[in-house]
Formats: sequence, C-alpha cells, structure tokens
Amino acid sequence: MSVLGQIPFFKELRENELEQLEKISIIKKYKKGEFLFMEGEDSKWLHLLLKGSLKLYKTTPKGKELFMHQLNAMNFVAELANFENIKFPATALFINSGEVLKIDYEKFYNDFLSNPKISVAIIKSLSQKLKIASEVLHHELILSSEAKVAKFLMDHQDLFNTFKHVKIASILNITPETFSRILAKFKTQELIDLDQNNKIITISEEKLKDFFDN
Repeated sequence: MSVLGQIPFFKELRENELEQLEKISIIKKYKKGEFLFMEGEDSKWLHLLLKGSLKLYKTTPKGKELFMHQLNAMNFVAELANFENIKFPATALFINSGEVLKIDYEKFYNDFLSNPKISVAIIKSLSQKLKIASEVLHHELILSSEAKVAKFLMDHQDLFNTFKHVKIASILNITPETFSRILAKFKTQELIDLDQNNKIITISEEKLKDFFDN
C-alpha cells in the first residue's frame, strides 16, 4: 500500500508510521451507484476518498432527498461523525466509479491524532465541512428557485448531464414544472445552450452567477 505515502494528508509520516497506518487500513473500490454509507449507519471507519466523486444527501421523514454536496477526491468523508462518535448524518452515493481508503477510526485515534501535522489536516477538513453546511442552509433558506438552478448549473455540470431533470428538481427542492420553466427561460435568455439530449454545451457563467451572488 505504497499509495499511503503519496496521500497529501500523510506525506509527512515516517516509514514506520506509514506501515502502522497500512495495518489499520484497507482500500476498497466502488462502482457508480454504490453507497459508501447510508444515513444512520455507525461510523466505525474513517473514509478518505482517493478517486471518484460522491453525492452527499439527507432524506426527509417523507422520503425526499435533500442534496448537500458533491465531494471529489482527495477528501475525508463525513469525518465529524467519527470524531463525535455519532451515526453518519447523511448518505454518500458514488456518482462514478471510485476508490476509498477506509481506516479503523478507533486505532487511528489512538495512534495518529497526537501527530500535530495530522491534527491540523483534520481541523482544516472539518472547517471545510462546516463551510459546506453553512452553504447548504443558505441555499435552502435564502436562494430563490432561479438562483438554486443557476448555482446548480455552475457547480454541478456533471450531475446535470447525468441526472434526469425530475431528479435534479427534487435535489433542489422545487417542482419539476418550475425547474423546466426556469431552464426554458435560461435558454431563451441564452444563458445556457443544451444539445438534443439536454446535455450542457455552453453556459454563461458570469450571467448565471448574478442570480445567486448578489
């Protein structure tokens, strides 16, 4: 598992420390559509996304998905659940094939968190996740429907080209009719150009940004 020494979070570890980390870790490959974990599952493993992209979402009591974030490599995934010893607060689904380093968290906590470089890296990662959580709240409470669609187009072109429009509408917590109407408006205003399969050809990033950046 020589790959461990090439991971930015662990590049300062000595050879014997990398060997110890290897003993408490496994690398697992996932296919598109597979779950890394489900909301409510126990958080025994600390997950580091090495390859691929994940969709993180919560599920409402009525079964509706609330999209939170798309996470790309190289990132820890839902590490707050490990540190707080709570169940995973969201579901992580692969939107393409990927690879994850799974670390036994209890052993990692005992053997590695006293290392200042590792601790600082974890703190930075947690800070990033808090920023994401703040953005999710802003997205749901402040942004208009048009701003939600514009921001989604800006931030998640790959998801737009992958998911059906009814699915994206559900993610954005708007009706499919509203989503279709906004897309039609954006096309009329030449803010986006879609091919015959509704895949993005071009978007006007500066003009779309005006919808949510004011």
